[in-house]
Amino acid sequence: MSYKIVYCLPSLFSYGGMEKVLTMKANYFAEHFNYDITIILTDGKGTIPAFPLSPKVKVINLDVNFHNIWHYKFLSKVIAYHYKQVVYKRRLTKALLSIKPDVTVSMLRREINFLANIPDGSIKVGELHFNKLNYRDFNTGGKKGGLAGFLAFIWMRQLIMSLKKIEKFVVLSYEDKQNWVKDLDNVVVIYNPLDKYPDMQSDCSSKKVIAAGRYVSQKGFDMLIDIWSLVHHKHPDWTLSIYGDGDKTFYQGIVERLGLQQSVFLNDAVNDLNSKLIGGSIFAFPSRFEGFGMAVTEAMSCGLPVVAFSCPCGPKDIITDNFDGILVEPGNIEQFAEKLGFLMENEEVRKKLGKNAYTRSKDFDIEIIASQWHQFFTELIHNN
Repeated sequence: MSYKIVYCLPSLFSYGGMEKVLTMKANYFAEHFNYDITIILTDGKGTIPAFPLSPKVKVINLDVNFHNIWHYKFLSKVIAYHYKQVVYKRRLTKALLSIKPDVTVSMLRREINFLANIPDGSIKVGELHFNKLNYRDFNTGGKKGGLAGFLAFIWMRQLIMSLKKIEKFVVLSYEDKQNWVKDLDNVVVIYNPLDKYPDMQSDCSSKKVIAAGRYVSQKGFDMLIDIWSLVHHKHPDWTLSIYGDGDKTFYQGIVERLGLQQSVFLNDAVNDLNSKLIGGSIFAFPSRFEGFGMAVTEAMSCGLPVVAFSCPCGPKDIITDNFDGILVEPGNIEQFAEKLGFLMENEEVRKKLGKNAYTRSKDFDIEIIASQWHQFFTELIHNN
């Protein structure tokens, strides 16, 4: 059965995980389930989507342009933001009343504050691509002290009140679900999908460790370079290659300070990361926090065992410790170095974990995840 689904988010021009996953799902729903999919944006009118969209997916840009106000002074920014919120609500209401979707999905950006009050008849759903601890927290890490902690607490309470008004709230891991259930009874878990599997997998015989992600603090590459300094002296013939977008200057400084220029290589993002993964033997995942960790499942689909900090949230849902990867206490650099060194020294263990990792990755195949979404939408519509 075909459904009419609307997604709301700021833009599609960013090379982010949320944009990638939404594009992937929208394309699949439109092409395979014949869904009537519309994506409603607020920013980036006239820009090219970062990820190719199916011609069957419709895009409406409301041209609100929140991004234009971030260079304003504080008071002007507050006034402009509230004005744009009024404009956004008015334009989104008009669009939804015209489309009359079965389900409207908020990616938990600005529309979540008023979406439940729009009388278009659609079922309202929220979808979060972060984790509760690190969402709306002003970088407090969940701490409640000080002004930042107080404001983060108030902002989160506001979000929870909005989430209580919608029908369902979808998160990416069972670990994160436990953070919400004390406040909400409408939380559902659906993992992020993988839409492409490489034709071949790594044989885990090379002496290469791979990592991937944006060059930002969240991804923990500063810790990974420190970790590498602990294992490099014992394994001088191994290399570490990192691939990602962003400014590498800070991380290159660490590499040079530690004298690791001959074994650590900081690369730009590549269109075909799978080819790099297949050429490696281990995937290192040193993130401080995640929403899910798509890089983990992508590496596993290439047959790589993953060494990861068991950060909130995602790795513990994906990896079975010492079966298809290795989980390390968050921030424990010495333990990470020990586990990484263990895999570097034991090729047969690497290969065994790599094969198990590939098998585990099949659980995230887009056919499986899309079927879960289809069942979710079907039950939602039929029960309302």
